[in-house]
Amino acid sequence: QVQLVESGGGLVQAGASLRLSCAASGRTFSRYPMGWFRQAPGKEREFVAAISWSGTSLSYADSVRGRFTISRDNAKKTVYLQMNSLKPEDTAVYYCAQRGDSGNYDSWGQGTQVTVSS
Repeated sequence: QVQLVESGGGLVQAGASLRLSCAASGRTFSRYPMGWFRQAPGKEREFVAAISWSGTSLSYADSVRGRFTISRDNAKKTVYLQMNSLKPEDTAVYYCAQRGDSGNYDSWGQGTQVTVSS
């Protein structure tokens, strides 16, 4: 299994930026797709962004496209989520996840809180 640890969350005002990091250890990192998800209070967990093993294929939720950027550094076994122009609606616990051989996101971090005030 892979262990994932998110960091970089915090409390910011609307319009600010944050960069989340997810450090991986254990299962090989480089050839597995990675994703970011978030869960707001009282809401279902939702997909935010994903990146292929090579970093050449990216996908984003409509709500964050143009504001968020996912990237990865395979040498550092780390995936990032650069979040710009943050909105109060972005407030959530953000989780990174790795998609395993099953095709499911089977490894999850503990989450990092992002709170955006207006």
